[in-house]
Amino acid sequence: MPESVPGPAPLEPAELLAWDRRHVWHPYGPMPGRQQPLIVESASGARLRLARPAYGRRELVDGMASWWAAVHGYNHPVLNAAAERQLGRMSHVMFGGLTHEPAVRLARLLAGLTGLEHVFLADSGSVAVEVAVKMCLQYWRSLGRPAKRRLLTWRGGYHGDTWQPMSVCDPDGGMHRLWEGVLPEQVFVPEPPAGGLESEVDPAYAASLREAVRRHADELAAVIVEPVVQGAGGMRFHSPGLLRVLREACDESGVLLVFDEIATGFGRTGELFAHRHAGAGEEGVLPDVLCLGKALTGGYLTMAATLCGPRVAEGISRGEVPVLAHGPTFMGNPLAAAVARASVELLLSRDWRGEVHGLERGLREGLAEARGLPGVVDVRVLGAVGVVQLDHEVDMAAATRAAVEQGVWLRPFRNLVYAMPPYVVSGEELERICAGMCAAAAKG
Repeated sequence: MPESVPGPAPLEPAELLAWDRRHVWHPYGPMPGRQQPLIVESASGARLRLARPAYGRRELVDGMASWWAAVHGYNHPVLNAAAERQLGRMSHVMFGGLTHEPAVRLARLLAGLTGLEHVFLADSGSVAVEVAVKMCLQYWRSLGRPAKRRLLTWRGGYHGDTWQPMSVCDPDGGMHRLWEGVLPEQVFVPEPPAGGLESEVDPAYAASLREAVRRHADELAAVIVEPVVQGAGGMRFHSPGLLRVLREACDESGVLLVFDEIATGFGRTGELFAHRHAGAGEEGVLPDVLCLGKALTGGYLTMAATLCGPRVAEGISRGEVPVLAHGPTFMGNPLAAAVARASVELLLSRDWRGEVHGLERGLREGLAEARGLPGVVDVRVLGAVGVVQLDHEVDMAAATRAAVEQGVWLRPFRNLVYAMPPYVVSGEELERICAGMCAAAAKG
């Protein structure tokens, strides 16, 4: 038997696109497909190589890090080696009744980094949030308080596309209208005042947060928010001090606190985890439950994690059903766990903080000219996040073409042109990303 079997011959681009249009459902897309996606044949570093030129470009700098996950870029030798080593042992084994070294080592690493010692290895970010909500609901049921089943959050958030995560996404900008009358009805407060790391907490807003938590305490299982940066709900920044306000309000009213750091975790905002911007010690403001994902595996494989402390775990264990009632088929996948540990350790071995601060400086300088463009209402940068906000909906086709003509891949949405690039982009690549964002904002 041969050691390896050659793969199928590559499809011609025209045939591939025809099959794609007929068979493949893309995110938030119709069926059959209406737009023609660019075909990526390979990727390395921060660059995507296209199967055929688009608008005169065969290679694009990825300003999106594959939806914020590929923080080390593509085809990284350390992560490739970790995947190859694990493939030689086993790619998967069920986690029910079995365990293995990659999952145990990863869980121990994440527990040590976060201060939350119990780790549930989930399939994706949305599932991590589903598990977090289930943890909170089951905790209160185990304590004989089943009426505490609602969640409180602020508007402008995004937590995923599965059921419970959708219910705590922004009620206007999310998908609530499509699922009206079916989604769980949660408690929403106004979005946090815009600002950055240095912005002060608005006393009136803080008081309204405390009052909302207090008023709904008997029905609230938890408060869930994205700390410091609201991601796909609007790319808005808020004062880290609000996390302290929420921690105090939850403690006073007997409500659990969940931080969704799927987008912000692993250095994106300049701290390893965004909640550490809130100070109060090295761990910042510690939640009861924490969700991680995206950059966890460096964009190689799908994996996320939901972490909690002893309070939540022990509370669940005291219930009529003394186990966390969740267990996906691919939970704790050894291949993903091995790559995830290699990715986190690679990040910690480098001057990731210096890299992110360098990206922040470059984004500020490169996007300065965007402030003078017609239709631009705000330009904001925090860590490795750059945002150009327009006063109108982005023309996706025009904006994408303008960025690609500059040799950059971006994915604008609503009224935002933004970038969250790999940490390893060079100075020249970052300049190109900024030029692509300015071009997209001008044409979109």
